[in-house]
Amino acid sequence: MLAAVVVSAIAAIVDYRTGQIPNWLTLGGIVVGVVGHLVQGWVIGGVRAGLIEAAFSVGGLLFCSLAPAVLYVKGGMGGGDLKLYAAIGALCQLMLGIEAQMYSMIIAAIVAPARLAYEGKLLRVLGRSFTLLLNPLRPAAKRREVPAEALTWFRLGPAIFGGTLVTLVIHGYALLPR
Repeated sequence: MLAAVVVSAIAAIVDYRTGQIPNWLTLGGIVVGVVGHLVQGWVIGGVRAGLIEAAFSVGGLLFCSLAPAVLYVKGGMGGGDLKLYAAIGALCQLMLGIEAQMYSMIIAAIVAPARLAYEGKLLRVLGRSFTLLLNPLRPAAKRREVPAEALTWFRLGPAIFGGTLVTLVIHGYALLPR
């Protein structure tokens, strides 16, 4: 879990500064997650336990990639964000990966409209969002185009870091002796 926080922290800083999340970081996180869980399970409980831990890591990778993959295909999320979610899933395994993803989406759902309101863009972006939402329901001749320059991008790396950190705090606190 701590490795996921480190990976997401580096991704958040780089994403905030450049708008990119590097492949070496996300793919490295995936490899470290799967191999690390394999070795940890193997050392603690033998080969079978190692394979089970690695399977949970791969399951986290796949499951934490599902919703972001749909958003990526529809143009609603960048590839770096998708790969970062996959890395978080591999590093945290299935349940904690899903939890970190949920918290990151909650943080993004709070921060994005607040930022847009602060910049004075919230109502325009909401109007464009409704246009994009309603376009598939309209006849082809009456669909409205939203120019690419009118769309607003949100850097998700910091929100993913926040969600991963919240998950660590919650589960780290649960592990403390009482």
